Amino acid sequence: MPVAVTFSSFAQVEGDILAHLAEFVLPELVGNTLWLVIGVAIGVSLLGVSLAWLTATCDFPGRRLFDWALLLPLALPAYVTAFVAIGLLDFTGPLQTAVRETWGPVKLPEIRSRGGVILVMSLALYPYVYLIARNAFATQGAIALEAAQSLGLSRTQGFFRVALPMARPWIAAGLMLALMETLADFGTMAIFNYDTFTTAIYKAWYSLFSLPAAAQLASILILFVLVAVVFEQRSRAQMRYSTVGRSAAQRRIRLSPALAGLAFVYAGTVLAAAFLIPVTQLVLWTREVIGDDLDSRYRAFAWHSVLLASIGALMVVIAALLLAYAGRQRPGSAMVWTQRLATLGYAFPGAVLAVGLFIPVAALDNWLIDAGRAGFGFDGTEILKGTLLIMLLAYLVRFLAVGFGPIDSGLHRITRNVDEAARSLGAGTAGLLTRVHLPMLRTSLLTAAALAFVDIMKEMPITLMTRPFGWDTLAVRVFEMTSEGEWERAALPALAIVIAGIIPVILLTWRGARPLD
Repeated sequence: MPVAVTFSSFAQVEGDILAHLAEFVLPELVGNTLWLVIGVAIGVSLLGVSLAWLTATCDFPGRRLFDWALLLPLALPAYVTAFVAIGLLDFTGPLQTAVRETWGPVKLPEIRSRGGVILVMSLALYPYVYLIARNAFATQGAIALEAAQSLGLSRTQGFFRVALPMARPWIAAGLMLALMETLADFGTMAIFNYDTFTTAIYKAWYSLFSLPAAAQLASILILFVLVAVVFEQRSRAQMRYSTVGRSAAQRRIRLSPALAGLAFVYAGTVLAAAFLIPVTQLVLWTREVIGDDLDSRYRAFAWHSVLLASIGALMVVIAALLLAYAGRQRPGSAMVWTQRLATLGYAFPGAVLAVGLFIPVAALDNWLIDAGRAGFGFDGTEILKGTLLIMLLAYLVRFLAVGFGPIDSGLHRITRNVDEAARSLGAGTAGLLTRVHLPMLRTSLLTAAALAFVDIMKEMPITLMTRPFGWDTLAVRVFEMTSEGEWERAALPALAIVIAGIIPVILLTWRGARPLD
């Protein structure tokens, strides 16, 4: 429905606004988006693949620590990394101030630039490529390079001509996830004042007061997303799995002392820049403002965030369980396509879903108001629009895939023999689900709920664009403070979000999970 509604907006073209967008806005948006996608693709590929290769196949000091610690940036929303980077590296920040005081007026690269945006997004999103590529390289072990060397190739040639092509489909899958997150990002772009389609949609809605214009911009963004989805699906369709034997996969390349030291410094630098330094700065800023800022408002922010995330996660888990269980009971191509379409919302930016759901709900709201006035003398101005309905529906559409992945994987691990044994004892479909499958799915259900809970806690555009009056959350507070350049005051809600974001990272490292299909 959001996609259909978004494209139908071209039936209500507002000539002046569309002409303004086409002449002054669209060229910049397309250029900025393309440069951003290209830059982030290069950045996350270089960081993710190199770190995955080091931790999966090489032996160097600290490898076991980096193996899981390099996933920690997943707990940091990109918009949090963004405002910490600006607060530290801007002209008035502590780093440039110290440089000027020590060496005089030295000009450093500007963080508020396209390069700054690409750097922040690459540091925030490289774990998508790292996690999947690490699993791919781990199945190869040193045996891939040994086979290449037996054919006369050097170790470097073997990496580029054998190991890397073997892992290419997995790398492409992780890269597409990172690029879809890039296209969906709103908070980072707003903090850097870097105009892309997500920020333009927000401005069209709240500055131009034009829902059709916002929907038309959203439709163009959908085309970008669909291209990314097609490439992602094609890369996965080419995947072929093979095993090399446990002993071969666990053999590692022993690096020389010099290379081992460089590997440690490289992995440590990335981890520090992407996680340790931002979190440390958040803690320092929080200590400065917690005495003045931690008041009754923050209880409301935290309560709203937890309540919305809890309700949204519950809706996601229930819908995902029903969808996955329906696929188990009625397998077939029709059900497979139903599941794919139902979980496609994860690929669409929150701003698109907010617009695509608000328009039909607003139309239904207007119809109900007119009917209420005609039949019952209703004199209100809102029935559905002023409630949490739109926000929760958008959460459900956006994050259904987050809950579906763990639950569907859990169901696949339950053999059909269990079902047949339960049915032979008289269990029906409902009894099979409640008495057999649900107890066995406890871990999968908790994982799905935790992932959905934290994703909703971090979600900014849906919450910002569809929240009822007075329903500010921690993410909205971060947006408001960063919009005013109050980095220190944005640290407290950001740190709360980061603490919540640690939960899925722990689950990923504990269970060895992978990003969602």
